[in-house]
Amino acid sequence: MLEYSLAAGLTASGADAYILHVTTTPSVSYITRCDGFDCGIMVSASHNPYYDNGIKLMNGQGEKMEDPVICLVERYLSGDFEPFGGKDIPFASGADIGRTVDYISGRNRYIGHLISLSTCSYKGLRVGLDGANGSAFAIARSVFDALGAKTFVIGDTPDGENVNDGVGSTHIEALRRLVRDNSLDVGFAFDGDADRCIAVDERGEVVTGDEEMYVCANYLKERGELSGDRIVCTVMSNGGLIKSLKAHGISCSLCEVGDKNVCDTMNATGAVLGGERSGHVVFSKYESTGDGMVTAIMLMEAIVEKGSLSQLVKGFRPLPQISVSVPVIDKTLAMEGVKELAERLEGDLKVRIVVRPSGTERVVRIMTEGESEECCALSCKILTNKISENCGC
Repeated sequence: MLEYSLAAGLTASGADAYILHVTTTPSVSYITRCDGFDCGIMVSASHNPYYDNGIKLMNGQGEKMEDPVICLVERYLSGDFEPFGGKDIPFASGADIGRTVDYISGRNRYIGHLISLSTCSYKGLRVGLDGANGSAFAIARSVFDALGAKTFVIGDTPDGENVNDGVGSTHIEALRRLVRDNSLDVGFAFDGDADRCIAVDERGEVVTGDEEMYVCANYLKERGELSGDRIVCTVMSNGGLIKSLKAHGISCSLCEVGDKNVCDTMNATGAVLGGERSGHVVFSKYESTGDGMVTAIMLMEAIVEKGSLSQLVKGFRPLPQISVSVPVIDKTLAMEGVKELAERLEGDLKVRIVVRPSGTERVVRIMTEGESEECCALSCKILTNKISENCGC
């Protein structure tokens, strides 16, 4: 419904709409950038249920649209026509009306791009893939089959309503069972729009975005491809990532949560690798946004050359960390007095705390980290109680 509504609005306004149909957010970014489009539009619920579907806007470089442009769009949607001369934007007429183009060839070219990134064959490796019943359900299998892997796939039967339902990167247990039950070498779970990837090693243990960045940073450094021997991670990343990489001569630049913030900080620092614990990992050599498929391919490259995934993450020493999401009715009301309480707890319990409202859900996320797991749990409980008292569901 949203796809056809967008196509109708674009063509009625005089633009041409090239439709990729069911595809991933990174593929829209790639095609927008490489095929010279003015912008890209993605309809997606990301890692959320299908009824949370929304619209992502990208600029001509395939990056998330600049905030001033987003604000302009929001003002127009709210009925504020002042920036447009005080008038509604007129519809096109006659020959100026735009057209729709079935652009399935663009999606196929993106698949070819992914296959070309691999420098080795995956023949002999047994790989589990979880498509989250989303946009990667067919692309992931096509890529890994073409590279020679023996694939075992779940989350590949989308019906329009089951995206991220019990499968995908936010429900990793399904992939863990697949890997363990079939004695696989590795598994990769994507979210609904496939800009995230969470891995599972050959033992069935979860490998988060932090561990993925640890593996890839060391791998790129050994190949002389880690510019400045630095990466970018967010304040939600485990402090153990910073300490573990420091032991290998790699530094971390911190930024606020969000893949746009990661990309902006990478551009500012010249880093070629950055990401989030959630599995958003950006390789600027190949993409201008997070791409779960690229992350999986880069991990496979390291596995083929260096050994099992469990061995590659062996040097990663995480600090005790607890993360919870507190359902709320009003995110603004829920945060009243929370920042001040968190600052007191950080001093009293010697923990690091990040509290932030979710950008996509009616929840407030709490992350506590420190040397003592008991202190992390206590501070998390106190903050949860405070938020629930303010405005809990």
